[in-house]
Amino acid sequence: MKTAKKYGKKTDLALATWVKLARAFSSFNKRSIESIRTFGLTQPQFAVIEIIGHLGPLKVGEICNKMLVSGGNMTLVLDNIAKLGYIERVHSLEDRRAILIQLTQKGKNLFDEVFNSHAEHVTKLMSVLTVEEQKTLGELLKKLGLMVSKIK
Repeated sequence: MKTAKKYGKKTDLALATWVKLARAFSSFNKRSIESIRTFGLTQPQFAVIEIIGHLGPLKVGEICNKMLVSGGNMTLVLDNIAKLGYIERVHSLEDRRAILIQLTQKGKNLFDEVFNSHAEHVTKLMSVLTVEEQKTLGELLKKLGLMVSKIK
């Protein structure tokens, strides 16, 4: 059996933790995407509908910030969702230069129909952890995300 190269206790622990985090995310994300595909949507399309469904009309940049993505691909994602009839672009009443993305009635119906089902699926996936474990994991991941963003 091949043994892993050692880099020191602290580094080995950090690397092993990273691998576990990456594998857990990959497994969870794969199962989540499988659920989302049953709605006839891609993960980015579902994310946009979910964000607007919860927060209301937003500018493209605000959607990108919520999804933690750059705007490069967002126009295509939005165009495809608009072709499906789920979103529309409207001028902001406060700033006519700003374009807001909002759900159409068809999009609102879809959100109402599919989000609860998706939430139940995520709850089922998370049920492998106790409520306390989920809270602890959530706190640790939030701390990790906040602190890593500050490291240069």
